[in-house]
Formats: sequence, structure tokens, C-alpha cells
Amino acid sequence: MQRSYQHVHEQLLVGSVYPREVVRDALLRNSSALLLVHNHPSGVADPSKADEFLTQTLKAAAALIDVRVLDHFIVAGSAVQSMAEKGLV
Repeated sequence: MQRSYQHVHEQLLVGSVYPREVVRDALLRNSSALLLVHNHPSGVADPSKADEFLTQTLKAAAALIDVRVLDHFIVAGSAVQSMAEKGLV
């Protein structure tokens, strides 16, 4: 899991998440499920429309290789929001 975190962390530093890269990494690591996590520097943990779109895009891409997206967490300061708890995964 550490390598996976590092890869995704590097992707987010440059500001882009590419579904093909996430799917490729899931295949290389023989993953059966994914947990997505990112931060909101604004301090508001509520998911944006862009977060919802990204989650659904990654979920659809992962489903093509029988990998489930279990949740997408948004961290904002000490607050953490689960998109699955909001019914958005």
C-alpha cells in the first residue's frame, strides 16, 4: 500500500489524476479494491462536483478490470468526509 500511496500522492502534486494510471497501478498490484483520498486546502471537506465526476470516472474505469472503489475520502484540516457515506460512490 505504501507504493500505491506514493504514486497517487505524486499524481496529485502535479494536479492531475489520470484514470489509466490508477487502473494500471491497480493491475500491477493485483488490487481488488481502491480507497481514494485527497485534500481540500480550503478547509471545507464537502465534495465538489469535480470530486463527484472524478469518483464516478475512476469507479467506471476500475470496474472494467473488476476492481471496486470502496470510498473516496476528502480531508480538510481535521475534518474528513466519506463520499460513500453521502451515497456518492
